[in-house]
This record gives sequence, structure tokens and C-alpha cells, in this order.
Amino acid sequence: MITASDIVVQFGKRILFQDVNLKFTPGNCYGIIGANGAGKSTFLKVISGDLTPTKGSVAIAPGERLSVLRQDHYAFDDCTVIETVLRGHEPLWNVMQEKDAIYAKPEMTDEDGIRACELEEKFAEMDGWNAESDAAALLSGLGIKEDLHYKLMKELSGKEKVRVLLAQALFGKPDNLLLDEPTNDLDLETVMWLEEYLSNFENTVLVVSHDRHFLDSVCTHTVDIDYGKISMFAGNYSFWYESSQLALRQRAQQNKKAEEKKKELQEFIQRFSANVAKSKQTTSRKKMLEKLNIEEIQPSTRKYPGIIFTPKREPGNKVLEVKGLAASIEGDVLFKDVTFQVEKDDKIVFVSHDPRAMTALFEIINGNVKADAGQYSWGEDTITSAYLPMDNTKFFTSDLSLVDWLSQYSEDTTESYVRGFLGRMLFSGEEIYKKCNVLSGGEKMRCMISRMMLKDANLLCLDSPTNHLDLESIQAFNNTLKTFKGVILMSSHDHEFIQTVCNRVIELTPNGIIDKRMDYDDYITDDSIKELKAKLYAK
Repeated sequence: MITASDIVVQFGKRILFQDVNLKFTPGNCYGIIGANGAGKSTFLKVISGDLTPTKGSVAIAPGERLSVLRQDHYAFDDCTVIETVLRGHEPLWNVMQEKDAIYAKPEMTDEDGIRACELEEKFAEMDGWNAESDAAALLSGLGIKEDLHYKLMKELSGKEKVRVLLAQALFGKPDNLLLDEPTNDLDLETVMWLEEYLSNFENTVLVVSHDRHFLDSVCTHTVDIDYGKISMFAGNYSFWYESSQLALRQRAQQNKKAEEKKKELQEFIQRFSANVAKSKQTTSRKKMLEKLNIEEIQPSTRKYPGIIFTPKREPGNKVLEVKGLAASIEGDVLFKDVTFQVEKDDKIVFVSHDPRAMTALFEIINGNVKADAGQYSWGEDTITSAYLPMDNTKFFTSDLSLVDWLSQYSEDTTESYVRGFLGRMLFSGEEIYKKCNVLSGGEKMRCMISRMMLKDANLLCLDSPTNHLDLESIQAFNNTLKTFKGVILMSSHDHEFIQTVCNRVIELTPNGIIDKRMDYDDYITDDSIKELKAKLYAK
């Protein structure tokens, strides 16, 4: 259990949050949300003790262990992978080190023998004999293969290190677990594994994430940083979002009677409770809707971008035809024998064990890269496409202002017209004169979305569209794609994005494709598809 008492965090004259009095109890997972800069990561640092608050204190129940997902990818470079994970349970690691040091002595004294017996007893109490196999199981679950377990950390890629550090945080089932963006650099299957793991985790978890499906799957409570305060609500992210939107609508309905508003709130809670009860992600441990009080939830101060795609015309019958496409990188076959036809009502998600496969396919069909084999053809007269690449670096090398940068892609170059599209993506006032080569990753993505909106396209090609975006932008993007009247071809690590937008799944493998017209949740739970995938990846 963690107790935060009278916490204030202030930097200079700016008060990030104050009067924070919260208790985090075992058996619950708390999703921490807030606009960029609200202080989500800062709050986790205060809880972990890495940052001393301006005022107040944090108390952890006596004898409880706190584990934190560390962000320093180089801290354990000279350790083996398995050793790095074991170090996550510091008391056990210290016992192991002291015990090994005694046994390494040429001669043991009587005192050494007594101490060794004490350490062996502690070691057994901590389940030390299963420690290495437990660490290996965690690593395997997170996609780190056995042949890497005894390599040095410095030999691993950045994405592999992220997974090892996550295994380190989870190791030994700590009493209190703090996770800051744990799904970053994880593929969809590994995120599902982590969702299942945390859904059955019986201790206290605090997590910051931009992945809404992940938050909905694991969180019993939502901790919202807004208005310079930190408030806790029962329920997951979707409940918080829908209820805050309802609160916003009700605030605007000044003439509505109090009785009518109360009835609307009650109906909302009943409807949401029914939806959660049927959810595939709900586990027996989760009782997130036992105590809901929507009246405590205020309309959020967050600003949501206005993402609107308006196709000039409907797609024709011929959209895209692909025959026998193949691609490889540095000797690795990404895919081959890729043949499919896109229909005008298609919203397709492309998936693969190798994320490079989707980027290669999108770069090929957008004319930027040549395929190893095969061909493709667009419906030339009826299709206008807008492409959002994963890597947008080449678009932002100049020192043009944002308004001049976006004008390059607009037929109407008047400042008021271009400013309108930047404004929809929350660039206001003097911000539109900022140089495009100094933008953050999230700002670049918002500029690229503005560029797409200008095209009035009836086909959107989206390679990892949620990368670098905050929750508000992801939610707005998702909402508009649900009602988009054209064709969508996309890849994404965002489960909710895929499930709510796409009606067809195409999996790219080194030995052909799987092409199914179904929603994503059905696709990942279909046993016949699992068998087919195993064969195609094993060849």
C-alpha cells in the first residue's frame, strides 16, 4: 500500500499539483492520465522517491517492496540479461551475492558457516531456487528468446533492452509496481501478454500509458491530473473519458432540469456497467464498477484536436490491386507472395511479427521503394490517397515556419486558410511561426495530420498513426476514423484503434499472407488462424 499525504510539487512559480492526498491499495491498478506536461511522470517519480516533493510525504507500508520500470537503457550494459532481471529483486540479489561470496572463500570460518545457513534460509523464503527460471519465464513472455538470456545487455538492441527492463520491474512480484509507458516498443502480442499478467497481479500497480486498450484492460481506477490537482475515480479510462464528455455536455445544457440530468447519469452508469460485464478484457479480479460516482467527475480542461477528413468523392470500384509482392531487408524476408484486392468499404489493418514488413509494404504501394517482386495498381481516376509515414524526418529539415511549411501542400496558400488547419491541430497564436525543424515528435505528427486533411483524400494510408501522439490526439484521431467515409490501410500497435476502426486483417509473413474479413478481437482469438500463423512463420 502507498499513501500520498499533502503532496505539493512546484517548479519556480509554477505549481504542478497540490493538496494531493491519495491511498493506493493492493489488488488495484491505477491508470494515471493527464495532458502533456500535467505531471504524470513527475508524480511517479515522487512516489518512487526519485523526486522530493516541495511539500508532503509518501509512505509505503512497512516491509513492502517497491519496483520501478527504469528508463536508463545503459545502466546494466555490463550485466547479463538474466542477471539484470534478478537485480530487480534487490533483497534477493543481495542475499545471492553475499551467499556466493562466502562459498567462494578458500576456507570458511564458523561465523561464515552460521551466516551461510542464515542466508540459505532467507534465500529459500524468497523462493530463490526458482528465481532464475522465473526470470527466464518473464523474459520469454516479453519476447526475449532464450539464446539472449546470457548475453550482455550491451549486445541487445534498444527495443530488446526495454523488454528486459520491464521484466526486471515485474520480477519477484513486488508489493508496489510503478510503470511509466510500459507498452512502448512492444508489439501487439507482447502487450496482450502484459495485459494478462497485470490483470492477475494481486498487488498495487500505478501505470502511465497512452494505450487506451491497455488502460481499459488492466486498470480498476483512473487517477486524473487536471486543474492543478490529482483526483482518483473508480473505473477505467473509457469510463473516465465518456463520463467527462457527458459532464461537459451537461454543463452546456443550462436549461436542463436537475432530475433529468440525474436520470441521464444513472442510465450512463447502467449502460457502461453492462458493456464492461460483457467485455472480453474483464477478469474475475476486476470489480472496477462496484463504486462509481460520475457526479464527482468534472469536464476536463484538456483540448482535443479537430481532426476531420472530408473526401471530395466516394472511392470507385477499383481501389488497389496487389499481385505477388515481395520485400526483404538485409537478407531477412519480410513478406512474399502478397496478393490481395482492396474493396471500397475496406478498413484494413496490416500486421506482422516483424514491424518492418508493414512499413515496407506502405513505402512500396506509395511509390517510394521498389519491391523485390510483384506489382500493384491503383484505381487511377477514382482514388486520391493521403499517406502518413512512420518516419517523417525528411519533411522537417528546413527552417520554414509552420504556416509556410503547410502552405507547400495547399492550393489555397492564404495565411488565414492555412492557419485554420494548424488551429485544428492546436497550433495557435505565435506558434504557427515556429520553425518546423525544432518541433517535437508529437508536434511533427500533428503537422503531418494537418497536411493529410488538406488533401480531401478518400483513401488514408497510416503507418503507426498513434506514434508520438498524446491521449487526447489519439482519441480524436480514433473518433474521426470510426466515421471516415473512405478506405483505410493502416498498421498500429494500438489495439483500441484497430478494433474500433478496422473490418479486415491482413497478416504479412515470410511465407505468404493471412487475409480475413473480421474484426481484430475475433482474429487474435481464432484457433484456426493461430495454427495457420504458426505454420507460416515456422517454414
